[in-house]
Amino acid sequence: MTAATAPAAAPPGPVGRVQRSNGRTRAERRLGWTLVAPALVAMVGVTAYPLARAVWLSLYSYRLTDPAGRHFVGLSNYGVVLTDRLWWSDVLTTVAITVVTVAVELVVGFAFASVMHHLVFGRRLVRTAILVPYGIITVVAAFAWRYAFALDTGFVNHVFGLGNFAWFGHRGSALFVISLAEIWKTTPFMSLLLLAGLAQVPRELLEAAEVDGATRTQRLFRVTLPNMRAAIMVALLFRTLDAYRIFDTVFVMTNGAAGTETVSFLAYRQTITRTALGLGSAVSVVLFVSVVLIAILFIKGFGVDLARARGER
Repeated sequence: MTAATAPAAAPPGPVGRVQRSNGRTRAERRLGWTLVAPALVAMVGVTAYPLARAVWLSLYSYRLTDPAGRHFVGLSNYGVVLTDRLWWSDVLTTVAITVVTVAVELVVGFAFASVMHHLVFGRRLVRTAILVPYGIITVVAAFAWRYAFALDTGFVNHVFGLGNFAWFGHRGSALFVISLAEIWKTTPFMSLLLLAGLAQVPRELLEAAEVDGATRTQRLFRVTLPNMRAAIMVALLFRTLDAYRIFDTVFVMTNGAAGTETVSFLAYRQTITRTALGLGSAVSVVLFVSVVLIAILFIKGFGVDLARARGER
């Protein structure tokens, strides 16, 4: 082989190492896409058609009880939804539930994760006990909390001496019970994600900070939490998106009464109860767009480079 046809060797030194690292990263990404491609194709096939169908239906005035009366209205359904006071009231209710539950879950979940991370004995038993609520089906958990706070069958009023207080008869108390049930059910999920983040905090940094005289609080806010930024972002993102789509708990506990109707419940009521497929589809599409915007805001707001957090660059 002549010098003209011989393959060029990677340049020595830092430049060569960077090129080899980039080539390895590209190969790992290709392998990753190859492995997830079958599942990705299946997910897109399952979700793309319902989403496209919802967008198509949202452009029509269409009632299931009057199929022959269907006619094209363009974006009028979106105008009806976005100018209706009920929509914005439901958005406010959904946001309130989301903010309260996610904030409490973050604090309590981090406390649970810290306990599980620092335990020496009984670690598996404690982790199992903490994760039990998350393993219970949401509808079952909602029924349990509903009966606990019910006016006739509940024990909460009796234990705390509240008499005949109707928890689900007032907006504030009903939202409190709904939020409490959500926090109890999903805090283990938050703690599990944060536990994975705690395991990624370099022990050497904590030991160096302790040697330098940093207090426990200073180590928490200056070492632990900054190194958990990616894990916190993922945990908050997943839980916020899930909480914003809350439906099961509201449906079981109040059926949307007493001012507890959420955006997902509004879509259900328009589509199933009132058989207004056009309006219900418009609500669902706006809900989907809202979820996408929330995800983008979280990722941009945290400014986390996930590739760098994984150590790829």
